[in-house]
Amino acid sequence: MERTRNIGIAAHIDAGKTTTTERILFYTGLIHKMGDVHDGNTVTDWMEQERERGITITSAATTCYWTQKNDGLDKTAIDIPHRINIIDTPGHVDFTAEVERSMRVLDGAVAVFCGVAGVQPQSETVWRQATKYNVPRIAFVNKMDRVGANFENAVLEMRKKLGAYAYAIGLPIGREDYLSGVIDVVSQKAIIYDATDPVGLKYDVVEIPEAEKERAKLALAELIDAVANKDDTIAELVIEEKPISAVVLKKAIRRLTCALKLVPVLGGSAFKKKGVQPLVDAIIDYLPSPLDVPSAVGEEPGAPENAVTVPADDNGKFCSLAFKLWTDPFVGKLIFFRVYGGSLTKGDTVYNPRTKKRDRVSRVMMIQADKRIEVDTVYSGDIAALVGLKNITTGDTLCDESFEILLEPPTFPEPVISMAIEPKTKADRDKMGEGLQRLAEEDPTFRCFTNEETGQLIIAGMGELHLEIIRDRLLREFKVEANAGAPQIAYRETITKSAQGEGKFVRQSGGRGQYGHAVITIVPAEPGKGVSIESKVVGGTIPKEFINPTISGIKEAIEGGVLAGYPMVDVTVEIIDGSFHEVDSSELSFKMAGIFALKDAVKKANPVLLEPIMRVEVSTPDEYQGDLLGDLNRRRGKIQSIEAKGTTTNLYSEVPLSEMFGYSTAIRSLSKGRASYSMEPFRFEQVPASIVAGILDTTKPKPART
Repeated sequence: MERTRNIGIAAHIDAGKTTTTERILFYTGLIHKMGDVHDGNTVTDWMEQERERGITITSAATTCYWTQKNDGLDKTAIDIPHRINIIDTPGHVDFTAEVERSMRVLDGAVAVFCGVAGVQPQSETVWRQATKYNVPRIAFVNKMDRVGANFENAVLEMRKKLGAYAYAIGLPIGREDYLSGVIDVVSQKAIIYDATDPVGLKYDVVEIPEAEKERAKLALAELIDAVANKDDTIAELVIEEKPISAVVLKKAIRRLTCALKLVPVLGGSAFKKKGVQPLVDAIIDYLPSPLDVPSAVGEEPGAPENAVTVPADDNGKFCSLAFKLWTDPFVGKLIFFRVYGGSLTKGDTVYNPRTKKRDRVSRVMMIQADKRIEVDTVYSGDIAALVGLKNITTGDTLCDESFEILLEPPTFPEPVISMAIEPKTKADRDKMGEGLQRLAEEDPTFRCFTNEETGQLIIAGMGELHLEIIRDRLLREFKVEANAGAPQIAYRETITKSAQGEGKFVRQSGGRGQYGHAVITIVPAEPGKGVSIESKVVGGTIPKEFINPTISGIKEAIEGGVLAGYPMVDVTVEIIDGSFHEVDSSELSFKMAGIFALKDAVKKANPVLLEPIMRVEVSTPDEYQGDLLGDLNRRRGKIQSIEAKGTTTNLYSEVPLSEMFGYSTAIRSLSKGRASYSMEPFRFEQVPASIVAGILDTTKPKPART
């Protein structure tokens, strides 16, 4: 286990994650020919859609082995290979769930940054995801061969925008066309690549060139100073003015990295095959093994206050987390899982505390992107896949029946966009239902449901591209042709002032009638606080057995909305009074009273519609800046800042999602294909009154609940 590394490669779209992964797989000997994203022949981008579009859509797992020539820490361990389990994650915000669930099970991560663009919006998102799950990370500043690349600027942006304690351990020698190698700051050696070698296998470890010596010394002094501020061992040596050896410094950097107190940074160019081997060495030297991270902690089923620790021990009780489901055309449903404790052998029985069901394991597989390798046993720290288990969902704990535990599942954002979908033919109807169900099982951010009011089948996801890929997969994998309506926005409703509402449900029909009566108050809550419903009834004006049905009615009305049929957010509801009838009162009558009371209160509380606002970053050559600014303003965008970076300009803005449809086409035409953009969900904001009228227009079909 001490020679295992479970790492993820994460970054903003187009920073070079897949290319970096491909180079690592080549240099570790897993593959014998390097692929490139633009050629559509990389190992980890194996889906047809990924190869066509040149983007990563699903996180791909693969395993390789790396033998360090001298790891500098343990002289006896030279030539013993380390196993590296790599997950290459998507950079596009539409597929953020893939990053989320990968970060949940990883021990370390390599954050890749573009040497020209530095820290970009999605870089911040994946950084936050890694911080949320306490994942130690190192940074790789890629694309140092590109015009305008600036390593020092990228490191400064990491400190400023991400709050990272980032310091260089590998400096690129030269930049743009003159990138020739990297400096190992810790050992004060230079790695110079052979310019005649097209695959980057030949390099020499030499003394630092004279022109770079001063820069390397300054970087080492800065690194030692940064480490001394956080590590007592190095601080003592600095105070006593004793020499600090490379071995001692490496150990200190490793301690701080594993404790999330330091982010070592290296530079290079994965595409030009320079600086990747030092990156793999750094993964081994500084990122933690399963033994270096805190033991997984879960809760006892039915007793969340009782914490249960899972020691990383092959001989312990088996415990794992199912973090991803995938439908394989050859073997059926694959369940990707990370083993936290114990081991699992083919033929063993696993227990699911959520369903209280046991299942026998018939096949265990190690994953190499789209290839499956059957194995007999997996051990603590392994990432593998199971075949044939039933009733498993993303985030389920799979454990030994004598060791019941619930590990914390990954959390996923709510969908922000929805559209109506229908099969082209009757024959497609049944196949489409099955296909959508399987896709929803795989992807926690994709939902499909029938809108009760319109009878339409609605699909909801994280963006236009997300839903486009879903439709494409329906056609290719399930042979279903479907028509899709215009995407609908996941609006929300809320209130702007407090109000009181009364609901009475009275029915007399000769025999036993219905009687329910509730009085409530509704108060706006802080943005992001969600919905809170509680009973403040005193004196038994509503009997206890009718309180829950009343709350249930209020919840139903909140989910259905009052103003335009969208769910309500950020409100606090209190049931304060009511009355009942000895004979006629029932659960149904109080549920209806709750619905009526909520609707009555909301109408008096000045309800408003909220729309999702996206944070949009546009990167454009200077000459198109004016046109793109004008276009963003026309889309109700608020420009937050404009930043010049060499010959390009970055425009940072906040734009309503409803105005961003078709933006990819618009930006291409306005900039002759030279500008690019990225966007991510930011917050909900009140819809202007002039726009609300169109949304509430009664001639339009009732909007879908999302």
